[in-house]
Amino acid sequence: MNKAPKIGLVSLGCPKALVDSERILTTLRAQGYSFSPDYQGADMVIVNTCGFIDSAKAESLEAIGEAISENGKVVVTGCLGVEEDLIRKTHPKVLAVSGPHQYEQVVEAVHETLPPLHDPYVDLVPPEGLKLTPRHYSYLKISEGCSNRCSFCIIPSIRGDLVSRPMAGVLYEAERLVKSGSKELLVISQDTSAYGQDIKYATSKFRGRDVRAKFYDMCAELGELDAWIRLHYVYPYPHVDGAIELMAEGKILPYLDIPFQHASPKVLKSMRRPANQEKTLDTILNWRKTCPDLAIRSTFIVGFPGETEADFNQLLDWVSEAGIERAGCFPYEPVTGAKANELDGAVPEEIKQERFERLMERAQHVSADRLKQKVGKTIEVLVDDVEEEENLAIARSIWDAPEVDGNVIIDHASGIKPGDKLSVKVHDSDAYDLFAIREAPQ
Repeated sequence: MNKAPKIGLVSLGCPKALVDSERILTTLRAQGYSFSPDYQGADMVIVNTCGFIDSAKAESLEAIGEAISENGKVVVTGCLGVEEDLIRKTHPKVLAVSGPHQYEQVVEAVHETLPPLHDPYVDLVPPEGLKLTPRHYSYLKISEGCSNRCSFCIIPSIRGDLVSRPMAGVLYEAERLVKSGSKELLVISQDTSAYGQDIKYATSKFRGRDVRAKFYDMCAELGELDAWIRLHYVYPYPHVDGAIELMAEGKILPYLDIPFQHASPKVLKSMRRPANQEKTLDTILNWRKTCPDLAIRSTFIVGFPGETEADFNQLLDWVSEAGIERAGCFPYEPVTGAKANELDGAVPEEIKQERFERLMERAQHVSADRLKQKVGKTIEVLVDDVEEEENLAIARSIWDAPEVDGNVIIDHASGIKPGDKLSVKVHDSDAYDLFAIREAPQ
């Protein structure tokens, strides 16, 4: 009996790309393919690329080259796939190139080089599909593309304008994921708070009733599931206020990932950012009154063209005043094809780096102060990993997203397993992590 052809996968970039990779794997598994964790064991390799900024493009091209060198048969997909000429000029040996969320083209390219051995059998795939994340959490992608036109970003030219999924499809997928063991769903898109705008909030049938494709309705529906619901990539539009009320009621996690990018009105205007940033601080303070447990994650760009020392100091003060618990920062990097490249006032690299270090130091102080307030409290955590030799468990609280935020380190972890949800008492903290011990069961 012939063995099933084996596929290798390299998945780069953001969680949205990770979801694309999972869909590709699910389709191929249903068609009888198996998968290899290394180049040598694979009959061919798929590289899902990132093309958001030039350094990401370089990383993707390097990954393609490595796959060609180690395996020889390589299919390329993802955001960098829109620059097929660049890929083929750099790596003429690639077998096929396709853009983001072009699942059918990827599968067709695999078929051409490595035909399936037999007809598909759907029972080869679990109902939730194949996952690249641990069993206990899953990313739930609610839309593709973005209709904003930020001057530093080329996502709309890569992934197109906003295309929202019908609400019923989102909810049925969420149900399947929870039924299969996911204890946390991380809602992702390029602009989560714009969900449904492109389809005029159309209704669809979910379990015999009409549900609207609208941000608040989605949050309320997901909040009825037996899982943590975490919102990523939300803009501070007025209609987000309703989701804060759901957080205060314990329906969804008191956590928002909002890519503010800056606080200076002048810089934000140059960035062409949506929402009124001048009123955003008041909005955040009102959110914290409604939901005192709220944690906000954000990313910021320093050294954007035209950013002055006064603009940067305004950003520093704003991060403190808003109390941004989870902050990431990037020195501005030109992106081929972005409108920001036409702006005057380039900031020297040494000043970008100096501002990056100052902002991260400020963010570290804010984080440390916020975490210190958790000491002595009992909190619920979700365990991601267990280090048996050290007798420690690595977990996350309701205020921590995987991969990007801090951890809760649990002492005396005997009997704890990845995927466990449990109550722990916090006894210490540092700039990014909490330290805790398991609460004795009642």
